[in-house]
Amino acid sequence: MQRTPVNPWPWSLKLGYNQAEILQGSSRLLTCAGQTAVDASGTPQHPQDMRSQFALALNNLETVLNAAEMSLADITRLTIFTTDVDAALQNFDLLGARMGPLGAAPPMTLLGVTRLALPPLMIEIEATAAT
Repeated sequence: MQRTPVNPWPWSLKLGYNQAEILQGSSRLLTCAGQTAVDASGTPQHPQDMRSQFALALNNLETVLNAAEMSLADITRLTIFTTDVDAALQNFDLLGARMGPLGAAPPMTLLGVTRLALPPLMIEIEATAAT
């Protein structure tokens, strides 16, 4: 698969994402449900700890991708929902530390919401991936 970044303005590159990407030659598309900070039984973890929730949501996303024989490098779109945008942004280095070494900068949207499906949850990461 060939990925061609589309960035009419460079400001988003400083935040770690492209405005858009042209995908050519992909053969598999994976649409992931929002991943949160839950354990294997679906029980929320790390109440009131955005950093730990962000890290666990990323781990859970990576687990789903791996189960589909994909990786974080295959993500073509991210949507991040959070109950606290400022706290999420303060912990975006977690995302950069995982995606940056892969050279991955998929188009992304960060949305503030009043709550997620389970009240203790503070962040949810939805992804689309392709190979």
